[in-house]
Amino acid sequence: MDLRSTLLVIGGSACSFKLLNTIVRCLPAPESARKKAWKWRNICTSLAHSSLTGTWAVLCLYRQPQIAKDLISSHSLSSHSLVAVSTGYFINDFLDGALNQPLKQSWEVLLHHSAVISCFILAATSRLYVGFAVVSLLIEINSVFLHIRQLLLLSGRRNRPGTEISTPRPSVTYSVTSWLNLGTLLVFRICTTGWMTHWLAANGKHMPRYVLMMGTVGLSLISSMNMVLFYRLLRADILNNTCNKSKKH
Repeated sequence: MDLRSTLLVIGGSACSFKLLNTIVRCLPAPESARKKAWKWRNICTSLAHSSLTGTWAVLCLYRQPQIAKDLISSHSLSSHSLVAVSTGYFINDFLDGALNQPLKQSWEVLLHHSAVISCFILAATSRLYVGFAVVSLLIEINSVFLHIRQLLLLSGRRNRPGTEISTPRPSVTYSVTSWLNLGTLLVFRICTTGWMTHWLAANGKHMPRYVLMMGTVGLSLISSMNMVLFYRLLRADILNNTCNKSKKH
């Protein structure tokens, strides 16, 4: 795609995800989620993006394995389109969060999105580092389970019916989602960013200084946020449950 087509795809993607968010607003939501209607809509939209781009990234790397070997210059129409579509989503989600949430609650997401948007726009408009962006989108595989977990919490389906007050016990759906979330977080978030950091360190000499700086800052930020996220999830879903069981005995 040329620059004009790329910008049209980015803009069209942003508008499409905005439209999806509007459609979700018109659909019925669980009663317990109506108190946090904006968050419910936002997570549903994010789940759609994660499902689409996570699957798309795997297909790109499977069909064009050379992309993973040359993350700087190798790309295809499919991989380039993927990065452009994902850029549009992150722009839409950045604006959605900035306009609908207090900065105190949204600064982490806005900071993360700022780093991703900067790197993805560079890749989409220059058609360089597209492979690097595609590999980073493998993280969205974990985001699928992360968003499902959030939706279960918002809909009040964390615990088994009848156990909420006396002895809260996670439902089977929530337990399975929780373990899949932690497992894919280790593989597709922490391991992927670790591999990308190693690649960046090994190939930094072939990159302009400003690109190396963007990549280093972005990966450092995302890696730190991944570790914090892992700790929060481990504490909420595993450590707390273990402590509760110990107290019962």
